[in-house]
Amino acid sequence: MDNADLSRYKENPKTAYFAAELERLSAEEAEVAELAAGDLGELAKEDLERIQEQKSALQAEIDKILEREKVEDAFPNEAVLEIRAGVGGEEAALFAEELSVMYRAYATQKGWQVRVLSESKTDLGGYKEILLEMRGLGVYERLRFETGVHRVQRIPATEKSGRIHTSTASVAILPIRKKHTVQINMADVEMEFSRSGGAGGQNVNKVETAVRLVHIPTGLEARSQSERNQLGNREQAMAVLLAKLEAYEEEKARAKLSSDRKEQIGTGDRSEKIRTYNVLQDRVTDHRIKESWHNLPSIFEGNINPILDALMAAGVHTDAPEV
Repeated sequence: MDNADLSRYKENPKTAYFAAELERLSAEEAEVAELAAGDLGELAKEDLERIQEQKSALQAEIDKILEREKVEDAFPNEAVLEIRAGVGGEEAALFAEELSVMYRAYATQKGWQVRVLSESKTDLGGYKEILLEMRGLGVYERLRFETGVHRVQRIPATEKSGRIHTSTASVAILPIRKKHTVQINMADVEMEFSRSGGAGGQNVNKVETAVRLVHIPTGLEARSQSERNQLGNREQAMAVLLAKLEAYEEEKARAKLSSDRKEQIGTGDRSEKIRTYNVLQDRVTDHRIKESWHNLPSIFEGNINPILDALMAAGVHTDAPEV
């Protein structure tokens, strides 16, 4: 262990105590080493062995903590779920709303905390867009393969001729990491304020607390209206914007490395069609792994564990033709 490692351990709150103990033992080791060369050599050697064993035990604990941090950074227990209505007008917005209900029901099953960061509804109650913050053990690990275009095939209630409509909604899972891989120059960020939406009456916020941030170089944007004050919404929107920028940069890096993007699951490409929910055939099909499941009502109620298990088992190398 060199001084650089010791300094790094000291800076980490989780390893700072162990680093201080290592430093103390190292100083004691140096003193005993001098004695080992003198008349008390044999006793000093025993002390040296004891100190070295203690140092090894401390180093093992530090290594465990750092390894856990790596896992937590790769699969954080906090993520933002973004759902946007795609092709299909009101029917697409209603499908986006169904997907939000599905994921929230699943989160309830898992014991995760869910909070609406922002939402934009249509006249029929569907969602043009909704952002959900999810916190809990395994949030990103379980949901990371959901990013992409989901589509539904069914006969809408308003369709008199009985024609089957295809509508889409895009889903993005954005991990919220403690250690960020990108930095934002605030000169590149445009900030807007507005009143938070509400159900009317006393629930409507009369102060401009909702915040919308736009990253000018990329056009990426983030909005938060969940907090009661402007500062809280600005911080939350900035966390989402950072997550979007990281996903954007990771996607660019993956595109350079992969000659065939369709061979990967969970690449973060929200334009890829990944799944079809066929209501008439009571079937949902994930096109990346070519597997299907039945009982759509149950799936829309949040019972998606079999789908997520299959995706996790398949990993990232699959044959996923465009459909």
